[in-house]
Amino acid sequence: MADKAVRPESLAEAAHVMRTAAAAREAVLCTGAGSALSWGAPPSRSGVVVVETAGLDGVISHTAADLTVGVQAGMRLNELQQLLAPAGQWLPCDPPAAAEGATLGGLLASADAGPLQLAFGSLRDLVIGATVVLADGSVVRTGGQVIKNVAGYDLAKLFAGSLGAFGLIAELTLRVHPLPAATATLAVPVEGIDGALAAARAAIRSPLEPVAAEWDGAQEMLIRFHGTPRGVEERMRIAASVPGLAGARAVDGEECWGRLAAQVRGGEGDTILRVGARPAHLPELVRSLDEGARRHGIDVAVTGSIAIGVLTTRLRGDDAAAHASCLTAWRHTVHALGGTVTLRRRREGVDAHADAWGPAPSAVPVLRALKRQFDPDDRCAPGRFTPWF
Repeated sequence: MADKAVRPESLAEAAHVMRTAAAAREAVLCTGAGSALSWGAPPSRSGVVVVETAGLDGVISHTAADLTVGVQAGMRLNELQQLLAPAGQWLPCDPPAAAEGATLGGLLASADAGPLQLAFGSLRDLVIGATVVLADGSVVRTGGQVIKNVAGYDLAKLFAGSLGAFGLIAELTLRVHPLPAATATLAVPVEGIDGALAAARAAIRSPLEPVAAEWDGAQEMLIRFHGTPRGVEERMRIAASVPGLAGARAVDGEECWGRLAAQVRGGEGDTILRVGARPAHLPELVRSLDEGARRHGIDVAVTGSIAIGVLTTRLRGDDAAAHASCLTAWRHTVHALGGTVTLRRRREGVDAHADAWGPAPSAVPVLRALKRQFDPDDRCAPGRFTPWF
C-alpha cells in the first residue's frame, strides 16, 4: 500500500491528523524537509501517513527585546535567519542540513548540529518552549515564551533526537542572539588527528574565544571568530603567536565551512557515520578506522568538532558488504570506548549486512518505557530505532 501524505497548516489541523490516524490505527511518519529520513533504520511499515510539516511555516511571535522568537516547526532554518536579520538577530545554529532546507522541527527531532555547537550548543539548548502533538492527537505545551521560564523544558529535550518516535513537534519558542558585527576564519596547519586535537585545545584554552573549531580531516584546523570588527581583527592578528597555532592564516570562511558541511552530508553511494566520544579517545578511533578501511578496501574521510568529541566519517566504495563490515567493526571499537555511533546515510545494500543501530545501550529500557507512555500502539516513526524498540 502506498504512503498517504498530509500537510497540516495549523496546530489544530496537525492534532486532527494525528487523532484521525489514531482512530484508524494507522502508523505516522513526521517529516520536514526529509533531510534526516536516511538516519537510523528505515520505517518498517508501508502505507504510513506521512505528515509533512512544511505547511507549518509561520512566525508566531518575535519579541526582539527579549531575544525570543516563536515559530511553527515546519519553518526552514534559512528562512528564519532571513526574517531575524533586519532586527540584527539570528539563531546561532549551523547544521549541515540547512543547505537542504532543513526545518526547525526536523533539526530538533534529529538533534543535528554544526561547528557552532562549540560555543552555542545544539538547537535543543536554544529551545525555551515547545508544543508537541502526541500519537493520540493530544496537544502538550512545555516551557514558556521567555528565557527565564524553563518549566517543562525536559520534554523538549526528550524529543531532541527522537526522529519523531514520540510524536510531532508543532511549535517552538527559541532563544536568539544578536548578529555578530564581524566574523572571520583561520586555517591552522596540523599533522593528523593528534595535531588537530592539540590545535583545538590550544585555541579553546587561549583568550581567542573561538565559536567553532573544526578539523578538515586532512591538514588543517578551521577556527572561527565572531565579535566586533576591531575585536575580530585583533584576534586574527595575534592568533599565529598563540602556542599551538603557529602558521595560522586567514581563509575564505564561507567556502571552507561550506565544503566541510557538504562532506558531512555526503552523497549518493556514501555511508555517513556520526560518532560521539571523549576527545582523548579520538586519535585511537581514527587510527582504528583507517586500519579497518584499508582492510576492507574502503575509502574513508573524516572531519569533526574534535574539541567536543564529535567525528563525522564518510565511507566510499562499490561493495556494500565492505561498508557494512567496516561500520560494524568500527562501531564495536567506539562502543568499547564508551562512545556512540549514528548511521546517517548508507550505501544501498548495507542494511542487508549490518544493523542500523547496533547493540542496545543501557538506557534502552528507559527509552522503551517512554515509547510505551507516549506512543503505546507504536504508530509513530515505526521501525526507526530497530532493533532497540
